[in-house]
Amino acid sequence: MIKTTAIDAQGGKMDLILGIPDGNGPFPTIVVAHHRWGLDEFTQNVVERLNGSGFIAGAPNFYHRRPMGEDSGESMKFLDDDEVIADIKATTAHLQAQPQAKPGIEGVIGHCMGGRHAFLGATGHPFKAAVMLYGGNILVPRAAGKPAAITRAAGINCPLLGFFGKEDKNPSPADMEAIDAELTRLGKKHEFHAYDGAGHAFQNYADARYREAASEDAWRRLLAFFRETL
Repeated sequence: MIKTTAIDAQGGKMDLILGIPDGNGPFPTIVVAHHRWGLDEFTQNVVERLNGSGFIAGAPNFYHRRPMGEDSGESMKFLDDDEVIADIKATTAHLQAQPQAKPGIEGVIGHCMGGRHAFLGATGHPFKAAVMLYGGNILVPRAAGKPAAITRAAGINCPLLGFFGKEDKNPSPADMEAIDAELTRLGKKHEFHAYDGAGHAFQNYADARYREAASEDAWRRLLAFFRETL
C-alpha cells in the first residue's frame, strides 16, 4: 500500500512517500533518497517496486525546509549534509516504528543526488545495507567550508553496492575509481558495477538517458543484495 504522509523531522514536518507490503511481516525497511527532482513519479515508482519485493520503503522530502513550489534546482542549493542525515534518521525511525517492520533491519538507497545522500546516510546511521546509483559530487564539498561526503566514509559500517554509467560525467569513471580506492583503503565492504553505453540517470524511465538493459540488471542485482543483507 502506497500513501503520502507527513512525519516529524528536524526543521518541521516532512512529507514521506510510504509503502508497506500486504501481510504481517516482519519486513525489512529501506529509506529511498530522492533525486534532484524530489518526490516525483520516478521516486514513487522506486518505493512501489521495493514495496512489491517485500520491503517497507519510505522516501522523505529533503526539500521540506524550503518554500513549497520552489524549483528543485534552487532547493538543492540549500541542502545541508548534516540535515540530510538527520532526515534519513527520522525516516528510518518512522519506518522501523511500523508494526510490520523487522526490528533493526534497515537499508538505504538513492539515485543521482539521492545516491550521494544514500552514501551520507550510511556514514551516519548503522544501516545493514546501502545502495547508491550514479551518486554525484561525493568527492567535493556541497558548500564552502563543508567537508566532502567521501571524508565521512570511515563511518560506513555496512556493505555498499554502487552502480555507475561509463558515459557519465558526474560521477565519472574516474570518480568511481577514486571512491572505490578510498573505500578499499578504509577496508569497507563494497561492490561497484559500471555499464557500457550508459550515462547519468540510466535507471530513470522518464529520462531520455534511460537504458532498459542496464536498469533492469541493476534492479536484479540490488534486490538480490537487499534480500541477502536485510
